[in-house]
Amino acid sequence: MTMFLLHGEVFPIGTASESTLAAWLHGVGGPRLERVLAVRPDAAAAPEPRSVGELADRLQRPASVTLALPGLTLPDLQVAEAVAALTPTPLAVLAGILDATDGERARSLDAVLEALADRALVWPGGDGLLHMAGPLRRAWDSPLELDAPLERLLVDAGSDELGRMVATLGLKPAGGRKQQRLAALVGHHSDPAQVASLVAKAPAATRKLLEQRAVQAPGRPDFTLFGSARGDGEPGERWALERGLLVRDRRWYGPARMPAEVALALRGFGWRAPFTAVPPVLRSAPVTASEIDREASAAAMAFAVHAAAVLAACAASPPARLKAGGIGARELSRIGRAAKCEEIVVRLALETANAAGLLARDGDRVAATEAYDTWAAEEPADRLAVLLRAWWTLPLTPGGSRDEDGKTLPALAGTPPCAGCVQARHGLLAAPTQLPVGEGATDPAELGALIAWHRPLADELPQDVTPFATLIRESELLGVLALGALSPIGDALLAEDAEAVASVCRQLLPAATGTARFGSDLTAVVAGTPSASLCTLLDSVAERESAGSASVWRFSPGSVRRALDAGHTPDAMAADLAAVAVEPLPQPLSYLLHDTARSHGRVRIVSAACVIHGEEPGLLAELAAHRRLAPLGLRQLAPTVLVSRTPPDETLAALRSAGYAPVAEQPDGSVRIERAPRHRVAGPVPPPRLPRGKSRPPQTDPRTRRTLTAAGRSALAARLRAAPQDIPEPDPYDERPYDSDTEEIIAGYARNLSFTDVRQLAHAVNEGQPVTIEYVATSGSETVRTLSRLDLDAPYLNAWCHLRDDERMFTLSRIHGVTPA
Repeated sequence: MTMFLLHGEVFPIGTASESTLAAWLHGVGGPRLERVLAVRPDAAAAPEPRSVGELADRLQRPASVTLALPGLTLPDLQVAEAVAALTPTPLAVLAGILDATDGERARSLDAVLEALADRALVWPGGDGLLHMAGPLRRAWDSPLELDAPLERLLVDAGSDELGRMVATLGLKPAGGRKQQRLAALVGHHSDPAQVASLVAKAPAATRKLLEQRAVQAPGRPDFTLFGSARGDGEPGERWALERGLLVRDRRWYGPARMPAEVALALRGFGWRAPFTAVPPVLRSAPVTASEIDREASAAAMAFAVHAAAVLAACAASPPARLKAGGIGARELSRIGRAAKCEEIVVRLALETANAAGLLARDGDRVAATEAYDTWAAEEPADRLAVLLRAWWTLPLTPGGSRDEDGKTLPALAGTPPCAGCVQARHGLLAAPTQLPVGEGATDPAELGALIAWHRPLADELPQDVTPFATLIRESELLGVLALGALSPIGDALLAEDAEAVASVCRQLLPAATGTARFGSDLTAVVAGTPSASLCTLLDSVAERESAGSASVWRFSPGSVRRALDAGHTPDAMAADLAAVAVEPLPQPLSYLLHDTARSHGRVRIVSAACVIHGEEPGLLAELAAHRRLAPLGLRQLAPTVLVSRTPPDETLAALRSAGYAPVAEQPDGSVRIERAPRHRVAGPVPPPRLPRGKSRPPQTDPRTRRTLTAAGRSALAARLRAAPQDIPEPDPYDERPYDSDTEEIIAGYARNLSFTDVRQLAHAVNEGQPVTIEYVATSGSETVRTLSRLDLDAPYLNAWCHLRDDERMFTLSRIHGVTPA
């Protein structure tokens, strides 16, 4: 027996379904079996199955069923979901649920069942019932918002419990065994009339609970340990549990579960499952094949030119990768400006080129590969075909630029493959085929609804305002869609024929143009797609202004100067441009080339480590020719000027060792006076002032005493005579004993300062004068610092510290002394 795991539960796939599928495959004959293998080639992968039974086993595997799901349409999934809810079920019951008993809906149901049978997902058995592949049933947690059938919910119920339910309902089973009691209970609940009659007799609370559960999706149960306490349930639940209208699962903790038969009966005879048999109707307008070809040709030609310009920009200056991976918005903008195209075209060209192997990661950049050089030399049609084939199989939507939060996404970020994006692309190309022949969608945005019908499992982008708007825009840029209809390029991609894609591109895109028309307004116009050599020539001499069905370059003194800097001569440029010109070069262009060349190089710049100059040309010539001075890399720029590749000090030493007597100059031209450096030790820092009540032992070292000059001693004596002999005590009746608010604030926080120090610090703050403080850091170290640009922000003092040469913040309570600076 095969087992498979889903949502943490292990479910058996019994041999009964495998044998039923094997018998059906064996009985339907060769044509049906061939169709199954054509639609599901994964089932016949090597080694080939040795029997129909082995093939049926492969078709039943979860991975095989998963591969078959993306190709289903919306009605296919709707029918499969209904079968999953009712399996096994007669066709008549399924048709009734889907409201497809007659007419066009019945024929659509038959077609859907044929398609599902071709994929071996749903098939009719010999018992007249429709059967489903086991793993497909588990694709829905609750198909049609229904829980499991009654027989499956009661698989673990004991015979006595089933007997009590049967007795409560008044049923008479065929015997007393568990299977007989379960069969009687299932038969009763499968009759909608009997279930409706039973519910009508229920208490009001029970009836309300059952009616709510019938239209709600069943809640997912949570795991609980055996023996854990279980809640009492909702009001009225016990009456339904005693009659099997609700079932408690012994393995899980959660609300009681309603069997699918009971939910369908309570939904009533008028309830129908969704079944969208026909695709949405689109507004269309007549369009001719020539109009489609013309529109597709213009779009494809424009994209081919833009893509070549984008990749040329990446080859010339490889874009940098973000640390998180991918090319960011700044690099995308730079490439877009260089290629003269919008961001979605840049993203589309980068992603398709990377998938085609034209670009690759090179360290922290994305660079062109050797395959790019071969691609760039090909015709435009062949280049476009390479990018189209890469786009068709690309496992993402290149135009996706925003995430769910609206943040910009990088290009070439290496996102995981998205199968839904590929299905969306396939659904887009299948959508226009539903339109009448010779007509196209009036509004291409309406094709998004058709994509959702053809590929309901396709992924939409968060940035799309309308369904699949970015994907539709991409297809129009590539020429896959034109005027709301599928172009020949789209037909070739849908057929997955690489040769057909290349052939159609050659028909729609003309050969590369190797000539240009030069105008007297200093422009060059190239009709169609320029060749690679023509692009290289014009890009080197002019600036590209526009690209598309016609490309325009403009000449300017700056662009010509750039070509001269690259080593081109005016005569060579004129000859190369004349070789690709349809008519003779206009006179203004020739004048521009030669006038720019005449002024080019009149001023030259040379790199030098130092300059040697003097008044004697003979002496400078001797230095330049001196063999011992050759390692200096001397070069004579003028009779009296030499430049050296060696730094000044080394050049000076080399000249002196060779017997010359050079001198060095300052930047202002004055002679640099060379003196021997003097090394002295800085004077010791005065010790910080101790807090009040503490004394320092007397210093006997005379070097620690501060010495004053005669003028300093006189000034100090004058200040001391003028100062009051006694510090006046503050008036006890004065509410403000301080001269300013600054003093009061500092005194409130600087507890280690005397009244004089507080006044000195406050004066420095108010007058903006520098001050010297004795400061004790949190580590206990004592320093003396000179501060300026004081800013009081109690309890802190912000100031410029001359000791640290930086802006610092000081705590007022850690300042132990203040003196004038």
